[in-house]
Amino acid sequence: MNLTFLGTGTSFGVPVVGGDCPVCTSDDPRDRRTRHGAFLSWEDGGKVLVDTPPELRLQLLREGVKRVDAVWYTHIHADHLHGIDDLRIFSLKMKRSVTAFVPADIRTEVESRFQYIFDHSVVPEKGTSKPEIQLHSLEPYRPQIVVGRSFLPLPVPHGRMRVLGFRVGSLGYITDAKRLPDETFRHLKGVDTLVLNALWFGKPHPNHLSVEEAVEVARLLGARRTFLTHLSHRVSHRELEDRLPPEVQPAFDGLTVQIKDDA
Repeated sequence: MNLTFLGTGTSFGVPVVGGDCPVCTSDDPRDRRTRHGAFLSWEDGGKVLVDTPPELRLQLLREGVKRVDAVWYTHIHADHLHGIDDLRIFSLKMKRSVTAFVPADIRTEVESRFQYIFDHSVVPEKGTSKPEIQLHSLEPYRPQIVVGRSFLPLPVPHGRMRVLGFRVGSLGYITDAKRLPDETFRHLKGVDTLVLNALWFGKPHPNHLSVEEAVEVARLLGARRTFLTHLSHRVSHRELEDRLPPEVQPAFDGLTVQIKDDA
């Protein structure tokens, strides 16, 4: 399995519009972070997109992605969802609906927020098109088969919202978490490769893990390697490299890692 980080930034992205801090003005390309997204692919052809951020089209062009078999939505915040119209090209090319998995508790809001997509009475005018997307509901801890693999939805708290990360094989993927509930922790224990959100060093945030908190979670889980994502403009890639333990690495836009496909 290959995991490509499409976007590793927060909802503001990096650089922040009008930002003049050292990270926003950095000439290190790894400090340019678009909004959160990831892409999973297998040698036998399965391709899964994690979230549809506003920069999705640019991310997919950058990585040369030509096909998407399924989409996994973690939650409904705009930086994770509002690039949904960019799925239109895939339903047009495949001549069928794109399969998308969403947490059951937000499905109705997704359908109402993008009514033009999900209301079947809305028919595009001749010569135009709209995304064709078939939604499937996800329930916490209930395994879901996606492109022939078993994905386990793992809930984590994010302010008043519940986010669904997942475990597939030896990969654990969690974004926008503040902590890991006991059952989610149990399902991730001993995972080989772990992805965690981490905003910055120091001051705690009410809805997100800090870098120190993410490092501690990774240590407790015993992950062989951990990649940090959803990073803010308050921390540079170089600083992260210098301060993180060797088993924890900062992800960056375009990074691809190979993961053993077991379990």
